[in-house]
Amino acid sequence: MKTRIGILGLGGVGGYFGGLLAKAYFESDAIEIVFIARGETQKAIAKNGLKIIADTTEIVAFPSLVSNHPKEIGQLDYLICATKTYDIESSFEIIKNCITLNTIILPLYNGVDATERILNLFPENNVLQGCVYIVSMIESPGVIKKIGHYEKLFFGSKNASVFKLHELQSILENANIESYLVENIEETVWEKFIFISALASATSYLNQNIGGILNNPENKEFYISLLNEITAIAVAKGLKLPNDIVAQTITKLEKSPQDNTSSMHRDVLAGHKTEVHSLTEFVVKEGLKYGVATPVYKKILEKLL
Repeated sequence: MKTRIGILGLGGVGGYFGGLLAKAYFESDAIEIVFIARGETQKAIAKNGLKIIADTTEIVAFPSLVSNHPKEIGQLDYLICATKTYDIESSFEIIKNCITLNTIILPLYNGVDATERILNLFPENNVLQGCVYIVSMIESPGVIKKIGHYEKLFFGSKNASVFKLHELQSILENANIESYLVENIEETVWEKFIFISALASATSYLNQNIGGILNNPENKEFYISLLNEITAIAVAKGLKLPNDIVAQTITKLEKSPQDNTSSMHRDVLAGHKTEVHSLTEFVVKEGLKYGVATPVYKKILEKLL
């Protein structure tokens, strides 16, 4: 029996890592990669494959199957999901019959509440925690553009089978994905959340890219205020983060392409639905829950809503 891995959400994250998996296991006797897609994306990939354009390379990957029909998709051993956070519940409704009690689910979302939300839908399943650092986006249906060389995937679980976790790690490594099986995954996910939440909120509110945040003293101070607020919440929750987490986060941003911006800012500019509830409002609500003041986040939320 082949190990069947579904990729739900073929945007910048799911498309990129799913593409690497499909490329590595094309015609494999042991592993089958299934893209769960519909509409123009499904048509483009079925005809031309999924294209990944990087700074100096370009690859085309064909999955074993690209479909949005549960009967065609069949039962899955692993499901890697990377839709927008506002689509979590609706996207799972489509493929719920493909998920068995043995299906291991790896969420790769921008927020930190995805695991809890998926467990509400599938309380008997092993739902891992995970996050990625990458700058990638949809250029057109079936085409993913990746910017820069930095890409890392982190995942882990306190409950899942150690064997299954190491099996997944091996699958990812053999596809040349820089992945890390992390023991203290909740802290790792929150470190990423601190990075992306503050960046998404600041770029969207100020209408500035990364360079516009870092190279303007007033904007940078505004951004650091967000880092301080969200870090205070993490501390109130009892998470053991590095003492210099704010400085580390700024350093990560300084290493990012200066002309790039957050995916939420791109959605704001395009007039699309945004992840403001998961990336901004969530912080405000957690602040109220733990008694931590978040005046800057509140100011942003009022504008973006």
